[in-house]
Amino acid sequence: MRFPSRPAVIAAPTLLLAALALTSCGSGSGTDSGGGSVTLTIAANSIQGGKNSESATWIKQWVIPEFEKTHPNVKVLFQGNGVDDEQYKTKIALDLKSRTGADVIDVDGIWVGEFAQAGYIQPLAEVGGAAADQWEGWSQIPQAVQGLGIFDGKKYGLPQGTDGRVLFYNKTLFKKAGLPEQWQPKSWQEIIDAGTKLKAAGVPVPIQINAGTAMGEATTMQGVLPLLAGAGAEIYAAGKWTGASQPMKDVLGFYQQIYGGSGLGDPKLQQEAKGRDKSFAQFAAGKIGILAEGDYFWRSVIEPTAGVAPMKDRDQAVGYARIPAKQPGGGIRGQDFVSMSGGAVRVLNPFSKNPKLAWELLAFMHSPEAIKAEQAGQVRISARTDVNDEVLTADPMLKYIADEVLPITAYRPGLAVYPQVSAALQEATAAVVGGKSADEAAAAYQAKLEGLVGGAANVGG
Repeated sequence: MRFPSRPAVIAAPTLLLAALALTSCGSGSGTDSGGGSVTLTIAANSIQGGKNSESATWIKQWVIPEFEKTHPNVKVLFQGNGVDDEQYKTKIALDLKSRTGADVIDVDGIWVGEFAQAGYIQPLAEVGGAAADQWEGWSQIPQAVQGLGIFDGKKYGLPQGTDGRVLFYNKTLFKKAGLPEQWQPKSWQEIIDAGTKLKAAGVPVPIQINAGTAMGEATTMQGVLPLLAGAGAEIYAAGKWTGASQPMKDVLGFYQQIYGGSGLGDPKLQQEAKGRDKSFAQFAAGKIGILAEGDYFWRSVIEPTAGVAPMKDRDQAVGYARIPAKQPGGGIRGQDFVSMSGGAVRVLNPFSKNPKLAWELLAFMHSPEAIKAEQAGQVRISARTDVNDEVLTADPMLKYIADEVLPITAYRPGLAVYPQVSAALQEATAAVVGGKSADEAAAAYQAKLEGLVGGAANVGG
């Protein structure tokens, strides 16, 4: 991922001071006083030869010349950055607060709500006009994936690449336990049942669902939030945060089933500083039966040649399945299966002096041709179905994510307090792993949550 999952609060004074030197005066949109041609600017936290170099190269060597070919009176500039993501976020916030900055801006999807509430960004149609609503690309982006750039029901940004969470499983261990090679659990109980059979077959760690504070955001994104979606709730909905509701108790109860003495999971692994890395190594070594992770695990961890924990027989030995709802139909939106995703979006500067042209540039950057040029032959999941259908045929797992998982996915709320809420969720799972009951952990989480979000009035459930 290009952006961190734990963003800084915009108003943090130290970050504001740190970013002052990065803020360029007069680098915003406008017309060229020399010849009347329009100047547009793209901002991203990427720089050639440094951070996210490939993205910067794509913008400078493909996007700009190709767009300028069809817009001869437009000059496009690239405002590259190669800084810490929190510094970049603060710089963008300062630009927008002062009504300057680039016309098209890369942001993490988790920043959208925060920026919208601050008035730094506006819905695409309000900036780019009717063309933004009528864009052909919307029909190619699944509604769930559009959610990455949506806040309070309005579209603020176009999703870039995204990902999805699934259950990975070891087919060799499944065969040993008498489980099917093609496995798709339809409920949480079926996961527990499979874990029980794996344990009986001598598998050291039948189930690995990230838990505890040492795992950080991986606990929240690979564990708590998908499970919460499977219990029929989202962490933030209709202006309220989910507290010690029945869905939250169900999630913590599921953790208790795995880590509360059943032997289905390894409690110590969740408490180790490098527990997640160790879980990767154990799965690759055939010691973990079922593991919940994002497609990053397939692409970069157990990739047979260059992975962090390579599995030479990955394509034959590793299966993957959708995360089931607690019960069929019990997930959010009445779904049988659920997932969580992350990713970046591009937004329009509401203070652009050429908003309609800025929209044309943004739409061009998300055209099929542009996305394929950005991927440069690499197999990666894009937000567009038509592109995925063409480029993912070489990797069945990533095509599975695009076809089966993205249409049912969900996203974290893009609000400033989310990182603290996420930490409270991690603490709740840590309490269960440490021996507390689900009800005890839920009650402690509720109290912490109320303190974070301004009282019980802002907590639902």
